[in-house]
Amino acid sequence: MAVSVFPTGTTIYNPEKCWNGFTVLQCMQFGAALVDMNGNLVKRWKNLQGLPSANKIFPGGYIMGTTGQRNPKFGFQDNVNLVQLDWDGNIVWSFDNYDLVRDPHRKKTWMARQHHDYQRDGNPVGYYVPGVEPKVDSGNTIMVCHKNLVNKEISEKLLVDDTVIEVTWDGEIVWEWICSEHFHEFGFSEEARNTMARNPGIVPAGGGVGDWMHMNSISKLGPNRLYESGDERFNPENLIFSGRETNILAIIEKKTGKIIWKVGPYYTETEALRNLRQIVGPHHVHMIPEGLPGAGNILVYDNGGMAGYGAPNPGSPDGRRNALRDFSRVIEFDPVTLEIKWQYPAPSGPGGPMMGGRLYSSFMSSAQRLLNGNTLITEGGTGRLIEVNIEGEIVWEFVSPWKDKRGNLSVVYRAYRLPYEWVPQLEKPFEEALPSVDNSRFRVPKRKIR
Repeated sequence: MAVSVFPTGTTIYNPEKCWNGFTVLQCMQFGAALVDMNGNLVKRWKNLQGLPSANKIFPGGYIMGTTGQRNPKFGFQDNVNLVQLDWDGNIVWSFDNYDLVRDPHRKKTWMARQHHDYQRDGNPVGYYVPGVEPKVDSGNTIMVCHKNLVNKEISEKLLVDDTVIEVTWDGEIVWEWICSEHFHEFGFSEEARNTMARNPGIVPAGGGVGDWMHMNSISKLGPNRLYESGDERFNPENLIFSGRETNILAIIEKKTGKIIWKVGPYYTETEALRNLRQIVGPHHVHMIPEGLPGAGNILVYDNGGMAGYGAPNPGSPDGRRNALRDFSRVIEFDPVTLEIKWQYPAPSGPGGPMMGGRLYSSFMSSAQRLLNGNTLITEGGTGRLIEVNIEGEIVWEFVSPWKDKRGNLSVVYRAYRLPYEWVPQLEKPFEEALPSVDNSRFRVPKRKIR
């Protein structure tokens, strides 16, 4: 049962143990928010709704996001355009020229149909890496988009398929990758294929379309120790993504489009996979860039919840979303050996990974490695952000105070920490430590008896 009354804003803060900076987060109808370490709102971009796509701050106070979403009656999580704004909100770059859409009773409209993630040249992951800055006035952009099609190898039903495109600064599409064309490379069992043929993740938009993979992240690998040691799978130009509906993490070879590395959809086939344990509904998989602790390892928010295709079971009578788990974890692992190098929360005891309710969001969410070795975690479904150190201590916690149209506190799709100097328009704020709170003694103030 969820707690009904709780504090919002910054609730834990130890400046000496944090990697201090601004944090940008996306809060449903509130838009994009930039907060300091004490939780003060220092900037708001009301029109950058973001979902389902992250907002990212670039050096100079530039921000990327989306300014419009297709009517959900006709399109599933389709953003009309992807834009870059300057500090004052002026559009300095925009892209919408991917799909010419004709929705009922509406004029034909060009749309990006972008969703979830994108990256600008200059930085493989879109967050702070020392000496590796995303370009703000040039460079290509890669992004995840949608395309409606039928692929009978998957199902007779219409799919809202995932694509990855690369776009120049001038808006020319110079590369396209279509996920369903690589269906045979993902290793689905016969039971999974049968389940998918019946129901390839049907969502109601447009009368029902199959969101069979649901890609939610894309990034280049960037320079890394594995490629430098001769492993061609980890070419810096290759792309890594996570598929929420399939429990898959995979690398696309940029040159050929082939899937050349993956984990999932099954986690029982080898001892290494069994030790990694089942990943369910993952988000924001990426390779930790050179220059940050853990460089060359894979970092992913393993959501839990329900995902995957396979044989029916008591929790999944039709075989869809047949893997179930009621907690989340963030894991960092070696992409060759699959050995877990770090995880949060740490497994509680030798008998298994029972992690209680310390971290759980079955959707959205992310993890960012910080320069001091800490990790910024977005527990998206609760609107909670935490910075944890390598020992698993929470050194900063922030709970979104902003509400959606129904009056509920906003979920947060993804958040990023950035250095103060990336926003020269603002002065470095005062960093005030918060005293620790003993929850057993924390009370709502009593009312005086008249």
